[in-house]
Amino acid sequence: MATAAEIRARRDALAAQRSSGVARVSYDGKTVDYRSVAEIDRAIEALDREIAAAEGRRIVRHVRVTTAKGL
Repeated sequence: MATAAEIRARRDALAAQRSSGVARVSYDGKTVDYRSVAEIDRAIEALDREIAAAEGRRIVRHVRVTTAKGL
């Protein structure tokens, strides 16, 4: 299993490629082609979960919805 530092390096490479607009990422002699920015975002989220698991913590996301009648 990869260490948190190795996973973080892969995530950083993927985030850099996403911001540059390139859909091909290479690390450790391996190349991955992504079809869309959404697919890259899902891969980054998956790596974030792997990093959290390797560090022994959970990612907790909350959605708070508020409404008003506008009166």
